[in-house]
Formats: sequence, C-alpha cells, structure tokens
Amino acid sequence: MLTDMSIVATLAVLAIAALHFYILVLEMFLWTTPRARASFGTTTEFAASTKALAANQGLYNGFLAAGLVWGAVTADPVGFQAKVFFLVCVAVAGAYGAATSSRRILFIQAVPALLVLALVVAAR
Repeated sequence: MLTDMSIVATLAVLAIAALHFYILVLEMFLWTTPRARASFGTTTEFAASTKALAANQGLYNGFLAAGLVWGAVTADPVGFQAKVFFLVCVAVAGAYGAATSSRRILFIQAVPALLVLALVVAAR
C-alpha cells in the first residue's frame, strides 16, 4: 500500500527524472541555441565545436532519467534499489561536475538528488 510519504518520494524521483530529461534535450538537441548557451554559459563558437560531445553527455542524462523512471514505476525491492542507485549516480555526477566545471551544478543536480534520496529512504 502506498503511503503519503512514498507518493511524495515517487513524485520527487520523477521530478529529478524530468530535470535530467530536460538536460538531455538541451544537450542533445538545443546545444547551440541561445537558451542552452545561457544555461551552460557557453559561447557560440564553443557550442558549435562541442556539439557532438554535448549530445553524448545528453544521452547519459537520458539514461539517468530512464533509470529513475524505471525505479519509480517498478515494485519493490527492485524499484527501491533502482531509485537509490540512480539517485546516487546523479549525486556523484553532480559532485564531479561541481568540482570540475561549475559549483552551480552542486545545487542544481547533487543536492536535489541527495534530498530525494533521503525522501526515498525515509518512505521505505
């Protein structure tokens, strides 16, 4: 039986998945547009020269989103395990991005993933 806490946790997991799907779209399809360049702080020249790399990176964000959705719709124990695994992946990727690219990533990606991970564990 679903509790209010597990519903909130599942919705939060789906929100993180939606964020990563949005990042997939930005990186794979909109990388050279003004919106994506503003989001990632890139120049026109940099965006043009890194388009293939960004598309590859976007694909990985899509895998994270897919894994989170899988965890959200799959019964436990597999659903719980998938949610925990992919949220940890998001947090690690966010921490690495913050350390190597921009501290902003910590607050956009890693911190939300850790908060949702705490919700998922608390709802169990």
